[in-house]
Amino acid sequence: MRIIILADPLDNQQAGIHHYTANLITHLARIDHEGEYYILCRKESGLFPAGRQIIIRNYRFPGYAALRMFVIIPLKLIRMKAGVVVEPAHFGPFNLPAGIKRVTVIHDLTPLMFPRMHRFHSQLLQRLFLGGILRRADLIITNSENTGRDVNRYFPNAEKKVKRIYLGRDERVTFNPDRNILHKFGVDKPYFVFTGTIEPRKNLVNLLDAYTLFRKSSGFMHMLVIAGRKGWKSRDFFKKLSAHPYADDIRLCGYVERHELSALYSQAVALVYPSKYEGFGLPVVEAMSCGTPCLLSRNSSLPEVGGDAALYFDPGDPGSIAGCMQKAAEDPDLRNLLSGRAKLQAEKFSWNDHVRMFDKAIKNLFAG
Repeated sequence: MRIIILADPLDNQQAGIHHYTANLITHLARIDHEGEYYILCRKESGLFPAGRQIIIRNYRFPGYAALRMFVIIPLKLIRMKAGVVVEPAHFGPFNLPAGIKRVTVIHDLTPLMFPRMHRFHSQLLQRLFLGGILRRADLIITNSENTGRDVNRYFPNAEKKVKRIYLGRDERVTFNPDRNILHKFGVDKPYFVFTGTIEPRKNLVNLLDAYTLFRKSSGFMHMLVIAGRKGWKSRDFFKKLSAHPYADDIRLCGYVERHELSALYSQAVALVYPSKYEGFGLPVVEAMSCGTPCLLSRNSSLPEVGGDAALYFDPGDPGSIAGCMQKAAEDPDLRNLLSGRAKLQAEKFSWNDHVRMFDKAIKNLFAG
């Protein structure tokens, strides 16, 4: 049986879905002794055996991306006699005959739940296509119980097809005490860290307000480090940052490599993650893997992922966020407690477990 993973996120994504796809295929390659899995992508990847990569390049001329997605890829999959096609970015697969099983991975439903936080074309495409995608899917994989509940609420007819499989921790992100990396980013004092794309859902405007309250009320001189690319609808964040009273102690690192990310997590007083909504929250597991105390929003999947290894706040209240920051800054015993719990909590999330459950769920499509 040929199982094809549409691995475009390796080339057209940089954040969570990219890391999901990269870890999925890397770990599948380790367990796929029968050579059943193939990947289809835009260019060759060193993450998967070369003989099981299908390359369909994407050319930059009007209409080609749609032609590739809706015509060229489906025809290729039919000619290959694919048994199962998996879409890790929850947009497709499209135009396949009924004999080919379709698997869609849903990371979150935020384009439907919070459309104003997304670019117009993103929310429009989800509204137009997602209902049909899930109706035709044979298996829907979600990354948390919370995301599964969202799918069931918005698409109740899909409930029996939903399978929750937790994501894993990135083996490359581990404790790293290298202070040279801090010096590279101009970090020379104790600091809080946030990682993720700068976009509305991450709630960084409230984090800036919380940081102001923390500095004014606590007397601590801790810095705020933000690691992640500039995303969409980020004007309000940069406007507030430009007028921030403690702007000199805020560092924007942009995209950072995995070993640098490990160092930023490992030496932080805490991760502060004030997101308005998360389907899973990979940065939380990354931080916990480094033993970093975590301060998290009490919403969506974050309590599910953080468990008792985190402090929780109301993300809509900068005072609540600042209060957790102050607790972490002033209490080393609390930090040590959270650090120990974080390492234990991180052990619950394994990519090896993910791919074993993933593989079993796909094979079960043909059971009976």
